[in-house]
Amino acid sequence: MAWLEYLLPLIFLAPLGAAALVAITLRDLQNVGLRSPHDGKPIREIAQLHRDRLERARVAFFLDAALAPTLTLMPLVYGMGRMLFADEQSWLEWSLYGVFSTLLAMLFGFLILRDVQRVRRLTRSLASELAIGQALDHLIRPVAKPFFVFHDFPADSYSIDNVLVTPQGVFVIQTMARDFPLDLEGHPNQVVAVESERLRFPDGSQRSMLRKVRMATVWLRQWLTRHTQLNVPVKGVLVLPGWTIDDETQHLGGDREVQVIDGADLAAQLGIDGDEKIDDEQRQRLVESLDRRQQQCQRKAAAR
Repeated sequence: MAWLEYLLPLIFLAPLGAAALVAITLRDLQNVGLRSPHDGKPIREIAQLHRDRLERARVAFFLDAALAPTLTLMPLVYGMGRMLFADEQSWLEWSLYGVFSTLLAMLFGFLILRDVQRVRRLTRSLASELAIGQALDHLIRPVAKPFFVFHDFPADSYSIDNVLVTPQGVFVIQTMARDFPLDLEGHPNQVVAVESERLRFPDGSQRSMLRKVRMATVWLRQWLTRHTQLNVPVKGVLVLPGWTIDDETQHLGGDREVQVIDGADLAAQLGIDGDEKIDDEQRQRLVESLDRRQQQCQRKAAAR
């Protein structure tokens, strides 16, 4: 029976199929979230959303790297099995097996390269957000200073990296990580020019991050007004760790919608040592409303 010539070689694919199945099964071990031993709820840390994104990127990299050699070899292994059972050898058929293996190798090469770049980008973003988050946590350590910080605060369809409540106002703090381009002498060029609508980096301009911070600031201001009946100052801050800021909007003074800083001396750059604009009662209402929303969103996410 001629069809047996095509069916029996599938036996040789069993070990490769088993290896692929093991790789797919083991991917869940790469994504084990930490849960509290008391109530079983997920334990959330600083920059938890960035941690989750990085974990998913690593899982994708693990899966692509594990499946690449297995799936790439399958056409060739099947062709070797055909050699044993076929009465006549067809070079055209063997060429097709080689083409399939080559295409699979090219596809997985592209996927692995994409995964590596994504992991590197998310690692830089996580490191930057952790640095700013730890600096914010350091600000709220002294009991005498009534500061409160919320990490990964949920907005409508996105999250705010950090929301800081101080006597001087509420700060929306977003962090952005970007590689330093090299100049002609091979030294990193770390100067970024800040305009009202864009950031001019040495290797190009960027507008979306300023828009994102501005949008988050407007959203939080309106949300606080609606839920606390308070009209408090809400300021947007974009932190570019490691960059030298050339702020061309300084002439705008306090009217600037978004302040861009490097985060080296966060307390001084935020200006949280000035006159108090929010009293203790207002600050308590703000903190309770923010904490209530964060807890509700976390419970919804855990229930999914």
